Amino acid sequence: MTPASEHVADSHGLIRVVGARENNLQGVDVEIPKRRLTVFTGVSGSGKSSLVFGTIAAESQRLINETYPTFVQQFMGQVNRPEVDALENISPAIVVDQERMGANARSTVGTATDVHAMLRVLYSRIGHPHIGSPQAFSFNVPSASGSGSLTVAAGASTTQHRRFEITGGMCPACEGLGQASEIDIDEVLDRSLSLRDGAIRVPGYTPDGWMVKGYSESGFFPPDEPIAQFTATQLNDLLYKEQTKVKVAGINMTYEGLILKITKSILQKDRDSLQPHVRSFVDRAVKFMPCTACGGTRLNDGARSSTIAGVSIADAAAMQITELAEWVASITDASVAPLVAGLRQTLDSFVAIGLGYLSLDRASGTLSGGEAQRTKMIRHLGSSLTDVTYVFDEPTTGLHPHDIQRMNDLLLLLRDKGNTVLVVEHKPEVVAIADHVVDLGPGAGRAGGRIVYEGDVAGLRASGTLTGTHLDHRARLKPATRAARGALQIRGASLHNLRSVDVDVPLGILTVVTGVAGSGKSSLIHGSLPAFDDVVVVVDQTAIKGSRRSSPATYTGVLDAIRTAFAKANGVKPGLFSANSEGACPACRGLGVIITNLGFTQSVETRCELCGGSGFSDTVLEYRWQGKTIAEVLAMSADEAAPFVGTGPAHAVLRRMIDVGLGYTTLGQSLSSLSGGERQRLKLAIAMAKPGAVYVLDEPTTGLHLADVDNLLALLDRLVDAGNSVIAIEHHQAVMAHADWIIDVGPGAGREGGRVVFAGTPEDLVATGETLTARHLATYVGA
Repeated sequence: MTPASEHVADSHGLIRVVGARENNLQGVDVEIPKRRLTVFTGVSGSGKSSLVFGTIAAESQRLINETYPTFVQQFMGQVNRPEVDALENISPAIVVDQERMGANARSTVGTATDVHAMLRVLYSRIGHPHIGSPQAFSFNVPSASGSGSLTVAAGASTTQHRRFEITGGMCPACEGLGQASEIDIDEVLDRSLSLRDGAIRVPGYTPDGWMVKGYSESGFFPPDEPIAQFTATQLNDLLYKEQTKVKVAGINMTYEGLILKITKSILQKDRDSLQPHVRSFVDRAVKFMPCTACGGTRLNDGARSSTIAGVSIADAAAMQITELAEWVASITDASVAPLVAGLRQTLDSFVAIGLGYLSLDRASGTLSGGEAQRTKMIRHLGSSLTDVTYVFDEPTTGLHPHDIQRMNDLLLLLRDKGNTVLVVEHKPEVVAIADHVVDLGPGAGRAGGRIVYEGDVAGLRASGTLTGTHLDHRARLKPATRAARGALQIRGASLHNLRSVDVDVPLGILTVVTGVAGSGKSSLIHGSLPAFDDVVVVVDQTAIKGSRRSSPATYTGVLDAIRTAFAKANGVKPGLFSANSEGACPACRGLGVIITNLGFTQSVETRCELCGGSGFSDTVLEYRWQGKTIAEVLAMSADEAAPFVGTGPAHAVLRRMIDVGLGYTTLGQSLSSLSGGERQRLKLAIAMAKPGAVYVLDEPTTGLHLADVDNLLALLDRLVDAGNSVIAIEHHQAVMAHADWIIDVGPGAGREGGRVVFAGTPEDLVATGETLTARHLATYVGA
């Protein structure tokens, strides 16, 4: 009999990629071992994500989608066929990325991971008193009742009277949101003005717009009279009148009080999903507070009345997960033993993955990218699936060195279950556990896109590549630190898990705020520094608002200077050189692609043949500036464009893009193609023009190769030397070692954190050796 190891079915042990050309990949051929842990590394922009996400994972997802019926495919996101000659032996891919979890105000950690669903079943079975099915404990299900007549055709038709009743857990006062809003009417209305003069101060409510005309021409109050002269009835009608039909300019409209309307259109949306000017209005005009009816639990009285061992489901959801796991373990009722076992396994996974400091009632939209990625991992750790491909995007983002070992253990656990694990990562600690390493480079953008090394970790160290030479590179403690020039005083900070923290954040130097994940770093900085918003510039990794037409050139303003130069050189209008207006290709309207809607199947994008994907009309492409067309200039990288545009504001912006490590990005590429770290550095390139500012950076090393960290440190030094203050929330030991001052928050996560356990120089921190950060930094610098 043929040995099993020689069976033909076992010959598909390698994922073969042939001729990958997605984005900057230059015909990459690579073989990746299956059921092993492979780490993809290389400088920022070298093509790692293009190979792993844009080629392997994308093709796997596309092939899976094609197995579904056409009707189902229409509801799926579009996945185009990647630019690759051949892909062999790929298995179903599960992408665990760092995209923030849905900004749905009703989504919590518990609902996103199904733990809350298991808790609801548990309470519906053994909760006392028994109040109903699992939906009786759901804050997304309202209670409802009604009755009516039902005609039943069974032989002779009969009419029956039926009554229905749904027992839900939603708090009727806040509709399951857990918070109520108090609106400052004086921020909504300028009482000294009339409606036609602009009394309504809500964004989008312009005096000549339809939104205001619905009020000024409703007939309920005089449109030219100042609000201050309205009667109590008129003011109440303006703000709180229920929906009613009115006729405005001969058109039937639905009138609704202003407060009711903005509550539905603005306040019931997640704050982070709002446009910046609308978010500013909300912050100014609205005060949010826990709902007084449910105490912020989102649940009605009935749901909160049922308990297990004196603990209600609201109490359980508010517990720190480490405490909840202990409480669940104490439940010994044999009738729910299988349910309790599954619940314990999931909660233990939270603790093992370093998220034990969270609570189930934490809104999922408030999780960081790293926390969101690890929360998504919870779904897969207990899965019975094997022989699938798990794809991770820098899973150590947001992790303290103390937590990275836990993440490594989980990656190895997934591998040992018989799965293929592909990880895009820079951290040496993760590279060290790889079975196989694929190093891309040698540079970024057009200078990258090639395989410079593949093999084991020992071979990488001896390979001479940029990654190999920097793998054991360690920053050293600064021999001398800068002296502070004043401080921002934070007093009594108590947001989330902070315990009335008092701390002085020095000015004029580089300050690093660190601590284990969940210790309270972001709560301390982002929750306290807005009080100093006249000087503070927050540069984070949130998505940049814009359409698919937005690019680094439009976002930074460089395109305006380029269009002006083209117009001046050719004696035409600047608007001609915009793919969003006069210069747009008539076929694709400036998009560069033709989108074909195929009805019930997904739409298809094809490159526009008329403009060749440039988005500009033939007429525009006849004009040149310094021998280049506008399309050729937008195809340049920042490195190439800086000397081309000469001196001036555009050159200064491009130089700052290069300084922050974005020299490889092309001017015309879509902003949606940038990673979180790239978005942060692009924002920093713009913000650097403001002198004397306090820059708050949220993990600026995210997405940076080991070789790029030194460049970032040099950039931070230049910012400080120019008279600015830099506050970095960071875990990278190289940044800690380079800091002038360190604020260490801890000692643990969640309720075990929330205190400042050290504030001083890196040298003093290493000398004390008392905190987790101190021990890891001492090991890093060899102290």
